[in-house]
Amino acid sequence: MRPELLFPLFAEVGRIKGVGPRYAKLIEKAAGPQLVDLLWHLPSGVVDRRPAPPIPEAPEGRIATLTLTVLRHQPSPNRRGPYRVVCTDGHGDIDLVYFHAKGDWLEKLLPVGERRVVSGRVERFQGRAQMAHPDHVVPEAEADQIRIVEPTYPTTEGLPVRILGKAVGGALERLPTLPEWISPSLVAQRGWPRWDEAIRRVHAPGDAADLEPSTPARARLAYDEILSNQLALALVRARMKRQKGRSIRGDGRLRDAVIAALPFALTGAQRSALAEIEGDMASESRMLRLLQGDVGSGKTLVALIAMLNAVECGAQAALMAPTEILARQHFATIEPLARKAGIRVEILTGRDKGKARAAVVGRIAEGTASIVVGTHALFQEGVEFRDLALAVIDEQHRFGVHQRMSLGGKGQAVDTLVMTATPIPRTLLMTAYGDLDVSRLTEKPPGRRPIDTRTVPLDRLGEVVDGVARKLDQGAKVYWVCPLVEESEKLDVAAAEERASTLRRRFGDRVGVVHGRMKGPEKDAVMDAFKNGSVDLLVATTVIEVGVDVPDATVMVIEHAERFGLAQLHQLRGRIGRGDKDSTCLLLYGAPLTETGRARLAVMRESEDGFRIAEEDLKLRGAGEVLGTRQSGLPTFKLADPAAHAGLFPVARDDARLLLGQDPELDGPRGQAARVLLYLFERDAAVRYLRGA
Repeated sequence: MRPELLFPLFAEVGRIKGVGPRYAKLIEKAAGPQLVDLLWHLPSGVVDRRPAPPIPEAPEGRIATLTLTVLRHQPSPNRRGPYRVVCTDGHGDIDLVYFHAKGDWLEKLLPVGERRVVSGRVERFQGRAQMAHPDHVVPEAEADQIRIVEPTYPTTEGLPVRILGKAVGGALERLPTLPEWISPSLVAQRGWPRWDEAIRRVHAPGDAADLEPSTPARARLAYDEILSNQLALALVRARMKRQKGRSIRGDGRLRDAVIAALPFALTGAQRSALAEIEGDMASESRMLRLLQGDVGSGKTLVALIAMLNAVECGAQAALMAPTEILARQHFATIEPLARKAGIRVEILTGRDKGKARAAVVGRIAEGTASIVVGTHALFQEGVEFRDLALAVIDEQHRFGVHQRMSLGGKGQAVDTLVMTATPIPRTLLMTAYGDLDVSRLTEKPPGRRPIDTRTVPLDRLGEVVDGVARKLDQGAKVYWVCPLVEESEKLDVAAAEERASTLRRRFGDRVGVVHGRMKGPEKDAVMDAFKNGSVDLLVATTVIEVGVDVPDATVMVIEHAERFGLAQLHQLRGRIGRGDKDSTCLLLYGAPLTETGRARLAVMRESEDGFRIAEEDLKLRGAGEVLGTRQSGLPTFKLADPAAHAGLFPVARDDARLLLGQDPELDGPRGQAARVLLYLFERDAAVRYLRGA
């Protein structure tokens, strides 16, 4: 249950005085439905109302606060024209201009002969100073009501910043005093204010410098949010570790048979990752490990060898992928190798129906299916394993922690190995996988050649098509990736269809197209024709980003490359260079490039190191989009910026582990405060993992 002292913060925004139903809906759209969302909705700028120049010297387009005497009112002769109120400060005159305003209301607000303090943006019209719809108009005696420096907030259409600011003020009035969850030594060392004081400070910036993420108040609030994230992950980990594991130690016969059948030796990185995985599987605790490998580093092979360790003990293993294409890709890689060791591999996806599905499900239940590859269909009801010992989950960022746990629930004390080909910056690694140990594959298998990456302006499209024609004549296969269009899959598809039809005019039936709106069998047929058949030029949306393996593909054209994230460009480029031939990646860009776009393309030209690229992506774009997918499964932060606050993540991780080491049930004074923190950031699920919660 949420602690009572937090109740005021979780009231609806409509409860704030002066916020009616219409504005409540807009505030919910801009910030969120509860008062606490308004507290987290930080100012993005400031309006400085301190300048008070004489009217003739007031700079055009700048905010000024003027003390004026009202000279006369000049209503418009027609209803559509502006209503002007002429005022003076003794040095010059200024017109206060209103549209669609009632004259009697303006006469009360600005009585002739009286002095008023007025603040707003000064403009010049036909040589005269004017101020349209001033932000503030108050009698001279009430001048202190005008805030000298005023925060401005990100808003939404139809919601005036003034109303949003008033709502934030209403939320601040309800601030409770909460117990301190950060260790006193850290608070003192960093010079951080108390939680409530930090909230008040961030909403009352003195100048633009107070908006920087490094200020004590902003850093304190970022740390609170990061600590809640790290505590929640540590509680998930503690719960998983509390559940008894089992020791899996195979005799090595199946693994040796597969390794002997390989046409190459394992890399050093693969061998060391396997040693860590096999050590975890042998221990009595449950394995919770992330295998992080760059494009083409051989993760699937490591996963197969780990799964064979479980099979050697008479148990089963499952590999779950986020898409059907990727599941079938894994199956195609694993099945021939497993067959050499005499092991049966099954595949189960959402497409499998009726008798065929029932037969596979039956073999999984009776245990004749030693290894099962599939999509999320694997953890649906009705799929029962005889003895699942190892669950391998690929491209984990497409799944949440709960899905990871639900596959683990398909057996007794299941070990979990999570894989990702998306290099994730260390900071984000902690936020998404703080509950896992990490192994990294940093080498590529022998024989992989570097990819020649070039940037080409879009106005040279004709030359690019000619170059593609030459490569096709030499027997190459070519990917052509279409641009992302305004975050809309429907428009992405239209762009792909249109590009395919223009390329077909030149290359005919050698052009295939694949996108996310195609049905599974249709998509697979095109991919198969590209890999083994008549399609030599594949026009695609980012559906080919992960896991598609066509060794003959040696050219990658990416249209409007500046619209993609660095990590996504790196993933796409990783689809080529998988054989022994030279490969080329052409990044087509629309001019003029933004500074970020230019920096992004420069990094792609300079480096093929996915881990370096991921760190640069975080710096250039921030955490929100760093995986190039909005459905990334990564926690989104409201107060913390993983790039700006990177140094706080390891501190919070160590602090969370220390706190739970000393007080596993969070019963002590600081532990009770930490429970409040988890509820404050709505990490309620983690609190339920505590005994007595």
